[in-house]
Amino acid sequence: MLYGKTNRERIDLNGAWKVAWTETQPDSVTTVAQGEAAGLAFHSCTVPGCIETDLYALGILPEPFFGMNPVVVNEFTQKLHVYYAKTFTASLKDGLEPYLVLEGVDCFADVYLNGVKIATPGNMLMEHDVNVSGFLKDGNNELFVHIRPAREEAMRYEYPQMMYTLKINMESVYVRKAAHMYGWDIMPRFVSAGLYRPVYIEYRPCTRFEDVYLKTVSLAGDHASALLIMRYKFQGGLYEKYRIRLEMSCGDSAVVEETVPVFIAGDLWITIKNPKLWHPKGRGEACLYDVRVWLFKDDACVDSLAFRHGIRTVELERTSIVNAQGEGEFVFRVNGEKVFMKGTNWVPADAFHWRDKQRLPQMLAMANDLNCNMIRCWGGNVYEDELFYDTCDESGILIWQDFGMACAIYPQDEAFQSVLAAEAGAVVKRLRHHACVALWSGDNECDWAYGWSGSLTDPNTNVLTRKVLPEAVRLHDGTRPYIGSSPYIDEEGYKHSDRFLSEIHLWGPRDYFKSGYYINSPSRFVSEIGYHGCPSPESLKKFLSPDKLWPWQDNEEWLLHASSPFPDVYPTRIPLMANQICELFSESPDNLGDFAFASQAVQAEAKKFFIEMFRMAKWKRTGILWWNLIDGWPQFSDAIVDYYFNKKLAYDFIKNAQQDVCVMLAESDAWNQEIFIVNDTLAAATVSYVVKDVETGVIEAAGTYTVKPDASTAVGKIPFVRRKQRLFAITWTGDASGSNHYLAGQPPFTLSEYKTLLKKSGIYTIA
Repeated sequence: MLYGKTNRERIDLNGAWKVAWTETQPDSVTTVAQGEAAGLAFHSCTVPGCIETDLYALGILPEPFFGMNPVVVNEFTQKLHVYYAKTFTASLKDGLEPYLVLEGVDCFADVYLNGVKIATPGNMLMEHDVNVSGFLKDGNNELFVHIRPAREEAMRYEYPQMMYTLKINMESVYVRKAAHMYGWDIMPRFVSAGLYRPVYIEYRPCTRFEDVYLKTVSLAGDHASALLIMRYKFQGGLYEKYRIRLEMSCGDSAVVEETVPVFIAGDLWITIKNPKLWHPKGRGEACLYDVRVWLFKDDACVDSLAFRHGIRTVELERTSIVNAQGEGEFVFRVNGEKVFMKGTNWVPADAFHWRDKQRLPQMLAMANDLNCNMIRCWGGNVYEDELFYDTCDESGILIWQDFGMACAIYPQDEAFQSVLAAEAGAVVKRLRHHACVALWSGDNECDWAYGWSGSLTDPNTNVLTRKVLPEAVRLHDGTRPYIGSSPYIDEEGYKHSDRFLSEIHLWGPRDYFKSGYYINSPSRFVSEIGYHGCPSPESLKKFLSPDKLWPWQDNEEWLLHASSPFPDVYPTRIPLMANQICELFSESPDNLGDFAFASQAVQAEAKKFFIEMFRMAKWKRTGILWWNLIDGWPQFSDAIVDYYFNKKLAYDFIKNAQQDVCVMLAESDAWNQEIFIVNDTLAAATVSYVVKDVETGVIEAAGTYTVKPDASTAVGKIPFVRRKQRLFAITWTGDASGSNHYLAGQPPFTLSEYKTLLKKSGIYTIA
């Protein structure tokens, strides 16, 4: 894929297609006519799409997300050979080569054009294109795609004893398909099939750009100049005359450069004086240059490319471990400056990925609204649509990008290394242009999986994350840091307890959110931390049967929608959710409305506490990425927004806790609580704050302070009595204004009193 916009002509092949399916593959089916002769019945469908929603639209299967339907739907669809067909009109064009582009095929496919096999894609996670010169007809054409069951393909492999997966995921490790689709603790089991991203014919000039990569190499310490390199490669003759021209502009900053290449590949070096820099959210404007590159042959333009570029540098200062006092480091520097990260983890936007793109704008608007400056793209997902990265470029939201592996010990053989190397190369080349991408991470929790497997094998023997992936990053990018896993257990880390890793996922027992497990962790950066929250009754009614809404005990639909596709896989979430309620409140409610509110309150208080604990300890702590923003299907989870975009209570709590300038109360010490003002901006801030007891109306503290930029500052204290349960309303005005709250005292609290005080605070809208 050539990144950017071109003026190349395309034939859009999306929209109306035909689909057929069978459990038994007939012989020699390469066209619709052959399929019908073999007994296949073709029906109308839409591409992008997938077989589950195709069959639901045809009335053959029930709504996939409702009740126990996910089990029924998957049991039927995972066995199927699926056939997609499209007829279209095309023309042959002098000087242009037609390419069929399949942006997302799930997963093992045989692709035929006019009855001739032209491609055999077998990787859901990367784009596939094929030159169809000699196969495309001038006139009517038929595109025919046979997708084989992924489960059958997985049976072809050996599974050495060293490999490890979660309970129902062994069949996923050789299959380059989003791992969550085999069932996860956050996603249902739909071993799907389909064309889930756009399909089109693109006419490419015979003389054309094949690769253009503009990268920021260095930035002067005073930001007065930036050095950039544009690496190009084009297809053309060796002894012909070529010229390449680059123009880039951002406001009043502009540059024009030209070069006469002596070969089909080379570099163009560019120096920009007083560049407009791309800054992360809250640190300045996320400036993007409009870039246009032309390829001339004999002074005639034969190809051109338009894209945007953000001038910035990004580094990761990291030590393998921290000591018991938390001394060590895991901090990002952007444009030479440390940035405290506050943000979220990004899981599948939808269980059926053809629907991802339509959900992205609303999801990213919420991340912006919550003042997130970093999103971690979790390794069990697909690599997101270009719209995701474009929007983050514009918003100044940094991306921590996992490669597509999670919670397993993957194959180490040379064949699999080759498959992963091709995927990684394609992914890096597609995403490297985005200023928002700050870090490549080898996988999610696979280093940990080496300890889970019982083999006690050093994760540094993993050739995939220690050799294949870093080599792909080195070859195709070279401008961003890379870590082998999250959490990353390098040679030094392997000698110590996980507790002392500089970056960690804090899950543990998921007990009381102020327990020692959380508050005593010495790690600098937490990239996963969460707490459960029940969706609202209004949302539950959309995906649970009326007779299964309540009670939660011995409820198969609650269990299934806690992402336990089989009863014995992930059975603990629902009772754990009830236990977490009992940690904060005196008892678990006996009705759905109160249970849902209590669960959301516990989740909200927990996540608020985690965020504030890390922010008040700035720079001893350097970032927190909580789990997670929104569900990819209707479920009980750690998400703060449910699948239907209904916000849980935690949304507003987190929005307050992540304000750039925020007043917070620390935990008690020596009969007192310290008041902190955290300032994430680059300017000093003068604020006047008030801390008021909501029940009595008594002002416990007030003051006006000018706090340092980019710092956490203790500005006062209030008395603390452990047995006295109170809710404080915190407000402030001045250079920044906002509100927050703090729940003081020792649990258990009374749910009704808590709800009354929260309403009385005037900070939140409580029904």
